[in-house]
Amino acid sequence: MLHLRLIIPPARTDEAIGVLEGCPGVTNLVVLPGAAREPLGDVILCDSARESANEVLSKLKWLETEGSIAVEQVDLSLSKVADEAVEEAPGEPDDAVVWEDLAQKVSTDSRVTWAYLAFLAIATQLAGIGVLQNSPILIVGAMVLGPEFGAVTAICFGLLQRRGHLIVTALRTLVIGFLVAIAITYVCALVSHWWGWIDYHNLDSNVEVQFIVKPDRWSFIVALLAGAAGVLSITAGKSSALVGVFISVTTVPAAGYVAVAAAVSDWKEVAPSVSQLGVNILGMVISGTVTLVVQRKFWPQVGRRSSI
Repeated sequence: MLHLRLIIPPARTDEAIGVLEGCPGVTNLVVLPGAAREPLGDVILCDSARESANEVLSKLKWLETEGSIAVEQVDLSLSKVADEAVEEAPGEPDDAVVWEDLAQKVSTDSRVTWAYLAFLAIATQLAGIGVLQNSPILIVGAMVLGPEFGAVTAICFGLLQRRGHLIVTALRTLVIGFLVAIAITYVCALVSHWWGWIDYHNLDSNVEVQFIVKPDRWSFIVALLAGAAGVLSITAGKSSALVGVFISVTTVPAAGYVAVAAAVSDWKEVAPSVSQLGVNILGMVISGTVTLVVQRKFWPQVGRRSSI
């Protein structure tokens, strides 16, 4: 269930109530006349099944400029009427994509932030150490820590909605993020090389992590599967599944390999690592976009009532 809080101009309160009462899956409707102070207006509280959220939000979209609308996830709802509302709504909750929610998420994830750069830089350094130590455990840790899938999802959504600005912004975030992360890891590895801690022989004995620099058909297939699973986990609100997506793709490890190989002047390993990075991102973008198209067009309970 989703909980909605609406602030509405008094002149349009009856209209909003009519919309909510006419949408299947809406229940626990509460009206508080004159309760809002900023902005001034009436307050309406209600719960909605995820499957009905697109219809409700599309019909009340005018609140973006004339009032206010806030939506939050209800973690626990012990109510017979709520159970009946879910049954009344079309489809299954896990299949429903709340498109407005997804649009806000990808807009946030498409921007370059200090937190994004810090996480990606730390993950890339962990990957670089994993390469030098021939440690799959460190490689897996770097995969999980990497935050790049948010930008990949933003590109997929931008392609679906034909939002060129979102695509450019997300691509810029990916490029800047990986360039900064690789540069920081390169400097750290170069200093270690000057101190005699590492040399190119470290890359001769890392059999356990060689999959990072050997892009092949399986790398692309894994990226396709991971992209589809990642988009499904985000749209269905299954964050636990997203961890598996991070572990499946080798974007961050490939970036770490690039930095370390460049630092020890093992140039023959740089190009394959860059290829691996590109293959993974391309595969995830393709399958992620296709997954969103399928959700939009072929699952009626997901896309039929969406206004986006």
